[in-house]
Amino acid sequence: MPLKGAFIVPHPPIILPEIGHGEEKKIQKTTDAYLEAAGRISGIRPDTIIITSPHSVLYSDYFHISPGEKAKGDMRRFGARHVSMEVEYDSEFVKALSHEAEKDDIPAGTLGERDSELDHGTFIPLYFINKFYKNYKLVRIGLSGLSHLDHYRFGKTIAKTIDELGRNAVFIASGDLSHKLLHEGPYGFAKEGPDFDRKVTEAMNNGDFLSFISFEPSFCESAAECGLRSFIIMAGALDGKDIKSELLSYEGTFGVGYAVAAFEITGNNENRRFDLIYEKEQHKKLKDIKSAEDAYVKLARLSLETYVRTGKYTELPDDLPEEMLNRKAGVFVSLKKHGQLRGCIGTISAVTGSIAEEIIRNAVSAGTDDPRFPPVTERELDELVYSVDVLAEPEPISSIDELDVKRYGVIVSKGYRRGLLLPNLEGVDTPGQQVAIALQKAGISPGETYTMQRFEVVRHH
Repeated sequence: MPLKGAFIVPHPPIILPEIGHGEEKKIQKTTDAYLEAAGRISGIRPDTIIITSPHSVLYSDYFHISPGEKAKGDMRRFGARHVSMEVEYDSEFVKALSHEAEKDDIPAGTLGERDSELDHGTFIPLYFINKFYKNYKLVRIGLSGLSHLDHYRFGKTIAKTIDELGRNAVFIASGDLSHKLLHEGPYGFAKEGPDFDRKVTEAMNNGDFLSFISFEPSFCESAAECGLRSFIIMAGALDGKDIKSELLSYEGTFGVGYAVAAFEITGNNENRRFDLIYEKEQHKKLKDIKSAEDAYVKLARLSLETYVRTGKYTELPDDLPEEMLNRKAGVFVSLKKHGQLRGCIGTISAVTGSIAEEIIRNAVSAGTDDPRFPPVTERELDELVYSVDVLAEPEPISSIDELDVKRYGVIVSKGYRRGLLLPNLEGVDTPGQQVAIALQKAGISPGETYTMQRFEVVRHH
């Protein structure tokens, strides 16, 4: 039996009367919608409930699927230890999903469990479902730091596993929306917060899952969203399906967006293969970007592609501008994939004989030696967007007031410890933020005495 339905739900602990102590009445619409969704799930009587939660075990490059036969959880973190539950896992499904993910080249499985207890992103949906129906087994899945497209593809793998095992299944995507809706809220306000919630709830109501995949990561980060990647996995599980979409409720009473939505499968629709649509759109964008690259960026791309494919550094091309061959400077090469940083390595001052050589070396390092990311694979090469920053000579400054985040990068130093941040970066809006990040990169405490330098760059992209 195929997937029978899917639901998006929030997970505010305050919605439980045992925790809210009356405050939950301020989000009564969310409670009512939750009960409506739980009632519909009871009507489906699923064998298996699949939950994706932002608060389950999370890795940057891996989807964690909770292993074992059973799991327990309670609300002790929120002052309600007595509110507890135990669930049985669908271990057969977990094993099959892990195997299917390996076949589909999706990094997912049961390795690296750090905490076996049910997280509140899982607990709260089950709290409502259990009021109506308990005869199910659970599959609990965490999110990852991988791209939106990777999350969508993983959803397709989940759907494939449901079909192969013949499960009567329901998918629950647990996640809040923006955490920055109100100045008086716990996380403050950002203009992107209400904008994000408006766009996401419109997409929920219209079943427009392409919008989920297409949101820029920087926009999502500024909005401090919680559950988008959970929703995207759900969208992938509904790939190629006609659906009836309903936004059952939306509230932002406490400065955090809570939405409940239901998706009923009504048939098949080949026009709803949103990963394929997205890839086609991205291919065109990347083609346009590549055609507009200047000599600096073209050399960075050539360098990394040559190294990944052959294990060797590229030779200097014959048609490079004289400045690249005759001038020395520090160079940073940055890589992005689907709008997310994929590597960034550079030199503050020249260590080779020319800017061209600096680009060649640093492009390879950005793709293979950035400790934050695994090495770039050959399969990824066509998905990368490059930028090259050529640094001017740094000059000492005595005050943060001499910085301008749009114009200047900053270098902070304390003995052998040194941290650098480039100018004009997304999400860095003030000199204070700029210096704080540079200090963190250097391992320098803000209370220590340190020196600062500023520098300008010429950015090529």
